[in-house]
Amino acid sequence: MNNQFKAHPWHGIPIGEDAPKQVTAFIEIVPTDTVKYEVDKDTGYLKIDRPQKYSNIVPALYGFIPMTYCDEQVASLARERSGREIEKGDGDPIDICVLSEHAITHGNIILQAIPIGGFRLLDKGEADDKIIAILKGDGMYKGYEDLHQLPDSVVQRLKHYFLTYKNLPGEPMTCEIVNVYGREEAHDVIRRSIEDYWLLLRNQAK
Repeated sequence: MNNQFKAHPWHGIPIGEDAPKQVTAFIEIVPTDTVKYEVDKDTGYLKIDRPQKYSNIVPALYGFIPMTYCDEQVASLARERSGREIEKGDGDPIDICVLSEHAITHGNIILQAIPIGGFRLLDKGEADDKIIAILKGDGMYKGYEDLHQLPDSVVQRLKHYFLTYKNLPGEPMTCEIVNVYGREEAHDVIRRSIEDYWLLLRNQAK
C-alpha cells in the first residue's frame, strides 16, 4: 500500500543507497528567494526563518541531507582535523549546497547530489559543516569531481556567503571557516553525520 501521508523531510526521506558518494538533498532555498526558508523540525513543513534584509543571497541550491545530524561524531572529526577546541555540533541535519547551471525557481524539493567537498564552518564555536555538491547529471558541473577543481571565483562566492549570511552590517562575525576540504573528507563528514543521526534516535528511544 502506498504511503498516503507526506514524508517528513528529515526523517522520512532516505539518504540514498550510494551515500556518501551520492546523496538525496532536500532543498529549502534557492538563489531567487528573498526570505530564508527552513524545515520546521516538529512538523516537517517549510517555514520562514527570516527575511533576507540585505543583498547577500545564497549562491546555490541550499538545504540539508536527510537522516543526518551534526553532533558529537561530526564535532570530533572537526576537532581532529582543525586542531580547534570545538564543544559540539550545531544540532541540525548536515547542510548542503548544490551547484547547477539550471535556474531552479523554488525549494521544497528533493534531488540527487554528488558531494565534492565542503567547508568546516564554526558558528559561535559549534561545528556546522557545509557540504558542497553538484546536481547529478548537470551539464556544466558534472566534470568536477573535487572541490579543489572548481573555479576559485565559485569557491570564494560560497565562502563569502557562509561567512556573512548571519551578520548584519557592523556586527562582529560569528562564523569562521577553519578548513576547506575535498571529496574524501566530505564523505567522512557525511558518514559521521549518519552515525550522529542514529545515535540521536537511539537516545530519544531510551
